[in-house]
Amino acid sequence: MTSRILAVDPFDLVVFGGTGDLAYRKLFPSLYRRDRDGQITDPSRIIGVSRRQLSRDEFRKEVSEALEAHVTAEEREGDKLRRFLDRLDYHAVDADHDEGWEELRAAIADGLDRVRAIYLATSPNLFDAIAHGLAKFDLITPKTRVVLEKPLGHDLASAQEINDAVGDVLPESQIYRIDHYLGKETVQNLMALRFANVLFEPVWNSAHVDHVQIMVAEKIGVEGRGGYYDTAGALRDMMQNHILQLLCLVAMEPPSAMEADALRDEKLKVLRALKPIDDSNVRTLTVRGQYRSGVIDGKSVPGYLEELDGVDESTTETYVALKAEVQTWRWAGVPFYLRSGKRLPTQVSEIVIQFRQVPLSIFGSAGGFLAQNALVIRLQPDEGVKLYLMIKDPGPGGMRFREVPLNLSFAETFKGRNPDAYERLLMDVIRGNQALFMRRDEVEAAWVWADPILEAWSRLGQPPAPYTAGTWGPSSAVALIERDGRTWREDPS
Repeated sequence: MTSRILAVDPFDLVVFGGTGDLAYRKLFPSLYRRDRDGQITDPSRIIGVSRRQLSRDEFRKEVSEALEAHVTAEEREGDKLRRFLDRLDYHAVDADHDEGWEELRAAIADGLDRVRAIYLATSPNLFDAIAHGLAKFDLITPKTRVVLEKPLGHDLASAQEINDAVGDVLPESQIYRIDHYLGKETVQNLMALRFANVLFEPVWNSAHVDHVQIMVAEKIGVEGRGGYYDTAGALRDMMQNHILQLLCLVAMEPPSAMEADALRDEKLKVLRALKPIDDSNVRTLTVRGQYRSGVIDGKSVPGYLEELDGVDESTTETYVALKAEVQTWRWAGVPFYLRSGKRLPTQVSEIVIQFRQVPLSIFGSAGGFLAQNALVIRLQPDEGVKLYLMIKDPGPGGMRFREVPLNLSFAETFKGRNPDAYERLLMDVIRGNQALFMRRDEVEAAWVWADPILEAWSRLGQPPAPYTAGTWGPSSAVALIERDGRTWREDPS
């Protein structure tokens, strides 16, 4: 079974930060794959923009090299690669000044009838200047859509400043705040599992769910992003956006329709129902960690401070675990254990719905321990869904039980390559579908919850607990969940 390709209407896509890491590593490879599969139609154009002075041919050469690094050899078909590179243009623009804007406007002036997507793959401190430059040089049309890449602010105040600046020149209906986790196939299948099947929704509540775990684990360190990361940390980089969005999809009520505002209304209710974490409870509900040197996959890796240039000490967390609560009737009393960290033993993102224990075992002690049922939704790698059940161990000799998974592997069930998150989200921008993009009030509600945690940590003045690279974080993270008589579920298979 393979996905059906639906072509989009011709468009112009302007990528500010068009020579940056995100563009070369994710955006252009994603666009090439959509073009290769026939989803991009003529005469669509893709224009890279940055301060660098490059000719069109020099830019195309750099993009070609990026595709060679990030797209498999089998996918780089000669004719299709040339067709994609022919779509590319480049203009040098100084976002803070007037240089280059007129030339960019002239280059796409003949595309007024097309969707005009503007992707801001730059530092957020340029969003204001770029948005007002678009307005000043008459680049905004009724079909213009501006994509804002994360991080969207450093705290609530800075997020509001960005939203105000972009909102000065564009209505909310033309602003697309991207979180690539929402474009992952398995994340969308979470909604399908809940709302397209009668099986799960009746038990998707505190009467049947014991707790929920959401984990985003990374083997990599800061990977050259030390300057940014040391001003952010794990809570800002992963928890406040990616993981909270996953929590919302698990905890939200069924929307009235799969429409952008109906979906985002329900996610907003979850964010506003999160129990505050502040000075009064931050010690018992959160854990911060920072990795030291260690061994991953048999190779020695440096500690966090060793990966920073010219920094001898830092209180930035590279690991965070916390216990959240959603104060609604559906979820009252159900803890949500969230964790994310760098330099952990494996690269994995997953959601675990841990159901309650059976109220009484009728089988006696001979059958052994009856494990709680669990639904495990694997986002990466090896996307899929597993439902863990207890079954009788085959053979004579009475009722002995074993925990086994019903395993839905996307790779085995859906043959061929599934589009990645950026491929899907970029095409949603062109279609004008905002369902998988965050609304302004969502972003700000997430910061309303996260800011008191950051402030409490700052006032506490306690450095992050050290943990060895290649382990699952500081021991205090184990204590966080085991105090409640639960354990972290680790299923790397």
